[in-house]
Amino acid sequence: MRQSTGNPRLKAARIAAGYASQQELATALGVGVRQVRRWESDTPPWPHPDLQQALTTALGQNLGDLGFTIPDGRDRPDGASRRPALSAPSGHATIPTQAPAVVQPATVAADFEAVTRSHRRLYWSVAPATLHPSALAHATLGCALLTETAGQTRRAVAAAVAESYLLAARIEFFDMREPDRATATLLRALQAAGEADDSLLGSAVLAHMAFVPAWAGRRDAAVERMVAARTYARRGAAPVGLLAWLDAVEAECETRCGHTRTALHLIRHGEDLLTAGGPYDSPDWLDWFSPVRLSAFKGNTQVKAGHLPQARTTLLGVLDELPATEDKQRSVVLGDLAAVEAAAGDPEAACRYAVLALDQLAVTWYAMGMDRVTEVRRALAPHQHEQCVRELDDRLYGWATTVSALTR
Repeated sequence: MRQSTGNPRLKAARIAAGYASQQELATALGVGVRQVRRWESDTPPWPHPDLQQALTTALGQNLGDLGFTIPDGRDRPDGASRRPALSAPSGHATIPTQAPAVVQPATVAADFEAVTRSHRRLYWSVAPATLHPSALAHATLGCALLTETAGQTRRAVAAAVAESYLLAARIEFFDMREPDRATATLLRALQAAGEADDSLLGSAVLAHMAFVPAWAGRRDAAVERMVAARTYARRGAAPVGLLAWLDAVEAECETRCGHTRTALHLIRHGEDLLTAGGPYDSPDWLDWFSPVRLSAFKGNTQVKAGHLPQARTTLLGVLDELPATEDKQRSVVLGDLAAVEAAAGDPEAACRYAVLALDQLAVTWYAMGMDRVTEVRRALAPHQHEQCVRELDDRLYGWATTVSALTR
């Protein structure tokens, strides 16, 4: 007696798309599990017209490849959903939207995500110029994998692609000082987040997009992007950590545009969110923010607002609370403490903090930290003949730092 094998094509496609059980696919399609069982039987019935599109979209293959036999008199369906390819800036891989020609197993998502997580951790210690090409190459690999995956597997890969592009854009903006290039890369990250239908990643990308016009003093454009970022955060029921970070980002933008009072109100709102009760929660990829990072934002804004005693207290507290792994942020905080003392008329204290910042930058380079030091040196211009400032100049304009200092 012949043993029933069912419809192996459909089962294989279901598993590859990340639906480990018939119930998971049924839930995704909005049908009963009995319907999926019938499709995976020896004689799968031809899907109802309103389910053909959903089935091929979910599994990324046409109905014939899924083991269905077209009944006599029926028109051959077009197959998987065909949407126009997303536009790609020059030099970037296109994120595909059509059905896969080769189907990867569901494990490809976990494997790809593992490398993305490794890049995320490497950012805090590896030189940006070294990590950047690897992050971009990984994102390009992910775009290729999107042509060979479907369903939940494809969404997981797309989310990791979005994170990889976001990491590359962060390096381009914060470390390489290439805002135009960062804008193009952030667009790719946003498109990938859309393919993953990940509203929280979309919110993070849009908030980073706000930094670009804010650094140029274009407040209206920055506010527009922050409105979009908050909309995506609301849509994704963002956890408190992400909401507080959005307050910090908007505060940074307002500070850059000269609106320090508004910035301090935003920071206070973020602090209230974090102290309202309950555990601190944020997406795993949001590793560049924490309650102590919010205090660092606050200290910088207090400096710019001229609240020097408060800024000194805030920043010294941050310095005490920063984890040992926060080398990049430590250089920024030391630079802000130097700015406090420069504004307070104590050039010797300002130079001490600036030299400590340079010591940290010699261990872990961070363009934002160097920016803080060069800003302090400009503020010390009235004291440039004093010995402490000359000693700072000897450190600042060494062979390894002169080019960086003069191009900020």
